[in-house]
Amino acid sequence: MKVSALCILLTCALAAFGQTNTSFYVATTGKDSNPGTQAAPWLTIQHAADTARAGSTIYVRGGIYEELVSIKASGDVSDGFITFRSYPGETAILDASHLTPSGRTGVLTIQNKSYVRIEGFEIRNFRTAEHRLSPLGINVIGSGSHIELLKNNVHHIENNFEGRDAPGQGGNAFGIAVYGTDAKTPITDLIIDGNEVHHLKTGSSESLVVNGNVTNFRITRNVVHDNNNIGIDVIGFERTAPDPAVDQARDGIVSGNLVYSITSRGNPAYRNDESSDGIYVDGGTRILIERNIIHNVDFGIELASEHKDRATSYITARNNLVYHCHTAGVSIGGYASERGHTVHSTVVNNTLYENDTSATGSGEFQMQWNMADNVFENNIVYAGPRCLITLNRSQVDKNQPPAVIDHNLYYCASGAKASTWAGASVTVTGFDSYVESTGNDRHSRFLDPDFVDTAANDFHLQSDSPAIAAGTLDGVPVGELDLEGSPRIKSANIDIGCYQKR
Repeated sequence: MKVSALCILLTCALAAFGQTNTSFYVATTGKDSNPGTQAAPWLTIQHAADTARAGSTIYVRGGIYEELVSIKASGDVSDGFITFRSYPGETAILDASHLTPSGRTGVLTIQNKSYVRIEGFEIRNFRTAEHRLSPLGINVIGSGSHIELLKNNVHHIENNFEGRDAPGQGGNAFGIAVYGTDAKTPITDLIIDGNEVHHLKTGSSESLVVNGNVTNFRITRNVVHDNNNIGIDVIGFERTAPDPAVDQARDGIVSGNLVYSITSRGNPAYRNDESSDGIYVDGGTRILIERNIIHNVDFGIELASEHKDRATSYITARNNLVYHCHTAGVSIGGYASERGHTVHSTVVNNTLYENDTSATGSGEFQMQWNMADNVFENNIVYAGPRCLITLNRSQVDKNQPPAVIDHNLYYCASGAKASTWAGASVTVTGFDSYVESTGNDRHSRFLDPDFVDTAANDFHLQSDSPAIAAGTLDGVPVGELDLEGSPRIKSANIDIGCYQKR
């Protein structure tokens, strides 16, 4: 009888703390003294975060919640995730309009937690004009595993500081930021999928970033747009993790994202520079960037390293569409000779169309400093009115060329003889002269790729396109699917560019 009575008391106690059910509810009409049921919901998301345990799902009813939320517990492999989710058919809004950051502060923070899922929230309106304060939409920091950020709408996170200490050193703000700061335990098995991250003023920082000791991540199907600095960034060597051996985001996938309308021009940290990237790898390693659409940003895809004697390495960028970027379509190498390296990186089966719209002189494919063992093949490169195809800023060592460049299809409306290939010491005009003088692109051609409708930004290939069956499979990691998910290899041949003709 005593054991039974104890069990009854324990069950009642657990019920009082919400631990016998797996689903709980928050609503703007609730009370935190309630049991958290659908009929008697809690009032605040933070109370739910304080109470939830492994296996709990918190359904947050539609409405505005003016609070900063910190997740207090982890799920686990046996009981499952702690899930925070907007109630089906409704949108829960975390609004920080009347809240102030203190140091580095997230509207929603996950620190040193695992098995946490955040889904379907709108997170908005966190602003400061203080240089040393950093507002974040979603802040994942420390260590942890199995964190999923799904279908959230993050916008109007802003640092409006008007000054800067030096170019690129202004205020900081972030839409979604994942910082692996623990030297012993990484943030791993991370999924950032289906989010919209937009209308941010991030100053010197990024819209969506993984930085430091972060591994085995997937950044997929996000829409990132209308921000004043980098769209998606994969970073290493910023002393985010105290051990340099693991201070490098690695072993990740950036796939199926749409990134557009991003520029640093007018950003106080950069003033008139157009130096923001759609997708940027700065010191990351073993990253796959595939099947993304990037347009109307400064740089489309950049593979670089900002830190001397450190390298961005083993990156594959394939089956991406990059068009109407203000500066270069694709850029590799450190942005100055005293910066880091880009090595063992492969840029294949991409379509670049009329980039460098601001006539910066960067061209479609820009090679900067400190490059080795890279590949640029099977790409369609359709230059704009100036017909500047490539820019190579560094002196080329013929014994160690910066990249193997071949099997591409080039074109501009003014023709092959007008095409420009700029080098550090000499600029070559004309496709044939370029091939002869550099030894590059001996299997490439200069022909109109016959896109379906460039005015409508439809870069599929017409049936008579010279890009069809003109690519190489020799040692090139082309992937299984083209940009829109069609099988890439249907026979012994492969098309050039991001689409495989059906």
